[in-house]
Amino acid sequence: MKKLAFAAALIAAPISAQSSDPAAGVSEARLRADIDTLVGFGTRHTLSEQDNPKRGIGAAVDWGLAEFSRISAQCRGCLEIVAPERMVSGARIPTPVRLRNAVAIQRGAERPNEVVIVQGHIDSRVSDPLDWQKDAPGANDDGSGTVLVLEAARNLSQRSYPVTIVYALLSGEEQGLFGGRLMADYAAEQGWQVKAVLNNDIVGGSCGSDGWCDDAHVRLFSEGPRADLTDELRAAQRREGGENDTPSRNLSRYIDQLADQYDGSLDVRQIWRADRMGRGGDQLPFLEKGYPAVRITVAVENYNWQHQDLRIEDDIEYGDTPDKMDFPYLARVTQLNIRALDALARTPVPPVAKAEAAVQTFTDIKWAEVPGAIGYTVWQRRTDEPYWPAEPVIANVVATSARLEGVRGDDWIFGVSATAVDGKRSPVSSAVPAGQFAPAAPKKDDSE
Repeated sequence: MKKLAFAAALIAAPISAQSSDPAAGVSEARLRADIDTLVGFGTRHTLSEQDNPKRGIGAAVDWGLAEFSRISAQCRGCLEIVAPERMVSGARIPTPVRLRNAVAIQRGAERPNEVVIVQGHIDSRVSDPLDWQKDAPGANDDGSGTVLVLEAARNLSQRSYPVTIVYALLSGEEQGLFGGRLMADYAAEQGWQVKAVLNNDIVGGSCGSDGWCDDAHVRLFSEGPRADLTDELRAAQRREGGENDTPSRNLSRYIDQLADQYDGSLDVRQIWRADRMGRGGDQLPFLEKGYPAVRITVAVENYNWQHQDLRIEDDIEYGDTPDKMDFPYLARVTQLNIRALDALARTPVPPVAKAEAAVQTFTDIKWAEVPGAIGYTVWQRRTDEPYWPAEPVIANVVATSARLEGVRGDDWIFGVSATAVDGKRSPVSSAVPAGQFAPAAPKKDDSE
């Protein structure tokens, strides 16, 4: 039996009554109606019309902003509606165009600078990424992520949280992740401490191009080696390990565990890579800034029903239309997001932790205090184990350090989570250099 030395006494986390399911109000009918509205814009291509009130990306973004305003009116103005924009150009944008995101901010009551983000991209495309004139319904890619974000806002805006929730509809994804980059830059300019980004892209279908169907799982992608590694951090990771312990990877583990606490109708399948092979999504610009971010997507994709002109060839139907979607499945993915956002918005930031164990027969774990925490929990797992164990090695200590006597640190990965006043724990922060959350960015000085 291990001997534990603490800097302070153990405390028991308060046990609160089980709150009602924050996702209970998700409406499959509303999701379907919102998809029909999006498809009704004909195309949402980034190069399409900006000033047509009925067709094109301009009308779609305006609708998203108006929908956020309607949601805000239902919670007495609880959402701040903004539309970050910039002119962009690139390989798939030969002439500079105006790019806008539709964003709603639900400010936290206690720590408004701590932020969790849920997002999907509102733009669409057909076979030719430069063809902005053909109809591009974009029902599943990524109308599904767009309507999920709106439904999350409808449900969570009826509650209050200590930290800020941001709901974002991003443009320009199909042309090169431009909306994701704009949103990540906006977060940095605000000086936000981004705790988590849930990027939902293609979340409304359950059958693949080969006829294989799976409506029982959803895939959750998270990066291994950090995109923001510096030479110094890379060298420290080589010395101390933790290639499987980035904040995004621990966020993925957290959401997987959270899903298991509910009825089990939708199981998370963790995919330990930043995105699908050879492809990308709007979580990547956030990872490049050091923000924890994951991509949520269907268990199996149908490649005939994404990035395709509407047509029938050899009795095969191509095109991304609502009739090919699985709305009960989309509703369950939406519920998963809402439950994850609810949990993340109620818990503190994972503490920055460090393990000291070189050439000694014990391990010292140290961590920094974080706002909103009433205690901390220490975790330990073998280096070849994929998940944190069900039970921690130390639960709910008020100290900011612990000594594990007889534990030789070479053989283990350690981590620390923070406990909120209601007893809920944050994701684990691994006590290795690359496992630490990035600090908040300095807020931009508008006077410059």
